[in-house]
Amino acid sequence: MSTAESVQAKAPAEVYNIVHFLRSSQAGMKTRVGALNGKRVDYFKGKSAVKALLSPAYAKAKNVPEITTDAQAEALLQTISQYMFFVRVDRSEQVGSSGSPRQVTVNPIQGFSQEAHFAWFYDGSQWTTYAGGLLMVAIMLAGVMFPLWPPIMRLGVWYLSMGALGLIGAFFGLAIVRLIFYIITIIVVPPGIWIFPKLFADVGVYGYQIESFIPLWEWDLPKKKGEKKRKGKKGVAEKGAEKAELQNGASDVHTVADDSAGSSRPESRSARVEEVPDEDS
Repeated sequence: MSTAESVQAKAPAEVYNIVHFLRSSQAGMKTRVGALNGKRVDYFKGKSAVKALLSPAYAKAKNVPEITTDAQAEALLQTISQYMFFVRVDRSEQVGSSGSPRQVTVNPIQGFSQEAHFAWFYDGSQWTTYAGGLLMVAIMLAGVMFPLWPPIMRLGVWYLSMGALGLIGAFFGLAIVRLIFYIITIIVVPPGIWIFPKLFADVGVYGYQIESFIPLWEWDLPKKKGEKKRKGKKGVAEKGAEKAELQNGASDVHTVADDSAGSSRPESRSARVEEVPDEDS
């Protein structure tokens, strides 16, 4: 056991839960790859860890202390750094291509800061990596030992493979047929007809019907430019009209312009009612 692992073993369970969260994908921490003493390591910026502890994902985590301010997050990360789950490092200038890892060196002054960089000395749980490796080995052994399978299993695999190839062939055949039919209809009855217009659309499956095959056919009508833009403007206008109606309904006071006091509007725009004398009187 290395020195870092022996120190990490003394950490309480609460610290392990926090470190496990920070190392998982739920934290959303931005990590980079560096080279420390010729070995690749992941390192991060302190600000990223503080942001992860203040995120809603951390608030949903179990068996971890509540963090509400930056000061609390920094104090907690300072405590965690004592168990060598991560160490403060100094990053050197970029050497070589932009994709090559930067050289990092351990800082003799170990203290947490949001502007500093820290290298991980903890890889988290590795059971998924081990399980994936065992699964790959099992698949490879099963493929190599295929001649030793019982005849009924080999026959079942053959039927499954033929069925899969048949479905793929039917899909490509349908795509070719619909293209030929579209070319014919675009000449005979323009603008043309598409069979299964949503065949290549990104649609889901609901119930027992497949949306990719609904509708059966459709005219190839060109989409009008600016249609969405007009719809958006119409929606804004309708909202403005509704707001104006609410304001008018809430107001019971009407102001009447006084002609004697003068008006800032032009006279040509003001409405007048004049009494015309009757010539017969």
